[in-house]
Amino acid sequence: MSWLILILLFPYLYLLLKIYLGLLSITQFHAEKSGKVFLSVVVPCRNEEKNLPFLLSDIARQTLDDNLFELIIVDDNSDDSTFQTASGFHLVRNMKVIRNEASGKKNAIRNGVLASTGNLIVTIDADCRIEKTFLETLSSFYNEMIPKLIICPVVLESGKSFFYRFQELEFLSLQGVTAGSAMLGDPVMCNGAGLAFKKEAFLRHSVNMHYELASGDDIFLLHSIKKENRLSIKWIESSAATVTTKLAGTPADFIRQRSRWISKTAYYSDISAKVLAIVTFVTILIQLALLVAGIFFPKMLLIFVAFLILKSVPDFLILENTASRYGKNNLLTWFLPSQIIYPFYVSVIVLCSLFFKKQTTGF
Repeated sequence: MSWLILILLFPYLYLLLKIYLGLLSITQFHAEKSGKVFLSVVVPCRNEEKNLPFLLSDIARQTLDDNLFELIIVDDNSDDSTFQTASGFHLVRNMKVIRNEASGKKNAIRNGVLASTGNLIVTIDADCRIEKTFLETLSSFYNEMIPKLIICPVVLESGKSFFYRFQELEFLSLQGVTAGSAMLGDPVMCNGAGLAFKKEAFLRHSVNMHYELASGDDIFLLHSIKKENRLSIKWIESSAATVTTKLAGTPADFIRQRSRWISKTAYYSDISAKVLAIVTFVTILIQLALLVAGIFFPKMLLIFVAFLILKSVPDFLILENTASRYGKNNLLTWFLPSQIIYPFYVSVIVLCSLFFKKQTTGF
């Protein structure tokens, strides 16, 4: 009878394999020519004096005609010289540096959008790097698809230790779910490090962004737009549109960041996102419970092994697909140890998220 426990895995297998099928439908986007839409690049930042110059340099070397975009840096009450660093940069023709009138990333983005003149807003985190054809590719994609929201691929910079490799694998799995669900026409997540949306859509839907929470500027906007028209949200598959962001420097930083991310799931209004989160968490709890039970009842170890193998099938398929598209197949050698550690990691994250204090200054 104990083998009936494996039936509890079916919802997880169904959802993940469905997402994998979505990934199989992805095709590369090749920009033919940029559109004529004017882009407003909004960069919210807080205490980013060390990272911001690199992003500013990337934006200054964009191949898109500099008459077709503007850059708006929004300093969110920094304690360092972020504002002065941005103000002293003069290599971008159309550039504004403003201070956040309130506090928090969501308010910083909103103030940046209100100060913009473009029809298409592009948000990039200050600690990210972009290719020189990034804006031109987004312009071309928008010209062809006319979406309300564009989800860009986001990858972590590479690291050598197991801690960094684990981060990359976990982030790849999130990107796989992001791309696969978007390709199915049922997007459940995105990443604000690389996002583009119509200004009018943001102004209508930004009221649903839960400004009382530190995180979720991207997810809540996505879910709100999705309620109106899910087919207006598009995934762009292009190395030219890929954003590279930094790894968490320490385990403590990593735990805090992921706890902040997961703490907002209780506020999700999207049914698909809720179901996926619940099914994933229950599956991981069962896996952990089977492992603990196997310590006291050795026969349960067989159930645990069978459960782990079955669960790993869609996990590996999604990771293999995503790693191949991003040129990170070398990370797959760390798949098995990561699968064993993952339930413990998720349990710690969930516990920490329960004690995560509400704040509006998080980035």
